[in-house]
Amino acid sequence: MTLFNELGLAAPLLRALDEAGYTAPTPIQAKAIPVVLEGRDLLGIAQTGTGKTAAFALPILHRLQAKGGRPPRGGCRVLVLSPTRELASQIAESFRTYGTYLGLNVAVVFGGVPHGPQRRALSAGVDIVVATPGRLQDHLDAGTARLDKVEVLVLDEADQMLDQGFLPAIRRLVKAVPRDRQTLFFSATMPTEIGRLAGEMLQEPARVEVAPVATTAERVAQRVLHVEQGRKRILLAELLRGEGVGRTLVFTRTKHGADRVVKQLEQDGLAANAIHGNKSQGQRERALAEFKAGTAPVMVATDIAARGIDVDGVTHVVQYDLPEVPETYVHRIGRTARAGASGEAVALVCADDLEKLWAIEKLIRQKVPDADMREDKSGSLTKAPPSAPRQQRGGGGYGRGRGGPGGGGSRHGQGQGARPPQQGQRPAQHGQRQGEGGGEGRRRAPAAEAPRRDRSWREGDFRDTAPAATRGR
Repeated sequence: MTLFNELGLAAPLLRALDEAGYTAPTPIQAKAIPVVLEGRDLLGIAQTGTGKTAAFALPILHRLQAKGGRPPRGGCRVLVLSPTRELASQIAESFRTYGTYLGLNVAVVFGGVPHGPQRRALSAGVDIVVATPGRLQDHLDAGTARLDKVEVLVLDEADQMLDQGFLPAIRRLVKAVPRDRQTLFFSATMPTEIGRLAGEMLQEPARVEVAPVATTAERVAQRVLHVEQGRKRILLAELLRGEGVGRTLVFTRTKHGADRVVKQLEQDGLAANAIHGNKSQGQRERALAEFKAGTAPVMVATDIAARGIDVDGVTHVVQYDLPEVPETYVHRIGRTARAGASGEAVALVCADDLEKLWAIEKLIRQKVPDADMREDKSGSLTKAPPSAPRQQRGGGGYGRGRGGPGGGGSRHGQGQGARPPQQGQRPAQHGQRQGEGGGEGRRRAPAAEAPRRDRSWREGDFRDTAPAATRGR
């Protein structure tokens, strides 16, 4: 077994780790720390709860201590970008804990709180800034922050940071950072398209992966309960009253949905709070405090809580709504069974959720055990086999259809052969499209554009602040 004192970390770091009770690194730490100490760019992939924060915080602190120097006024030496306020606070606290004996300063920059204290901290210069993209961009726009002296750039939960809602902000911030820097990406999942985007920002990175992409924690017992949408509320209340159910995270698709579930649970006599992007920082902190203390042991959340909230003793994760993105399922259930404990993840699935469930099972390469709790069991719960392609229709019609250059009929039943010429109308000449030069030939109607899926809720739930137009400066 590898120990921290075998990784070449500075003595003050080892002392802090020993006092915190840490002696052996997790797999992601054991693999990533030596690479980061070499100064290489890194793409690190590990499940949530496996210690990704220490995997980059420890070698970064070692580097700062070894190099010495002071941070620039108005700027920082290390920039860590986080998708949520809660994760930013957690990362900053880890830096402070591990760097207890190094004398380095850490600042947190996120929305939902006044600009003043952050502005004052930045003006003096900070060794390490942990920030959410929106508020940091505010400071850049106002001239109260500079990033031209950043030595190390970290994107934690990189798949989320580079998803559609954050990519424009990330690109703007990266342009303000020197090209000559060390860049570290850490994430629980790395979908192919996000991997391509990461490749644009990393220079010959080392890839460290300690779990297959999109694998679920081994100690999480997963199950699916099939239920009508209108009965999810009843089944949720029954689950929460069950034996052995302690702290429980309930995930909904939207912010309004989270508030609605909390109201329904309170009507059912169950103490719960909601946490999402529309809540103020004070409301979010109170909800987390009551959740940790057990006074409100049920937290209903959008996916803002799926990334980085480290609360011990979460026994159950309930997916009231399945996520649109299959990888998010992995992050959600990673909130339980942390640090070697066991946990249970339950998904409430109605008929409209079946396609999402099948996409999740395809991603995690396993079928989740299920039970049919529906009152009406007539509907099928199995995926229908793909339908056979239609036979090509041939021979029919006059003149040219879409079947070929002769007198062929239509393809897949579309573009049927043209009508026979009416009296006084010349048929189309060979090689000439029906309808050209001949009067009333029919033109093929343009194909209707498929409706685009509305994903605006995702950006609203994942962003750390309101859109720039409404965000207070």
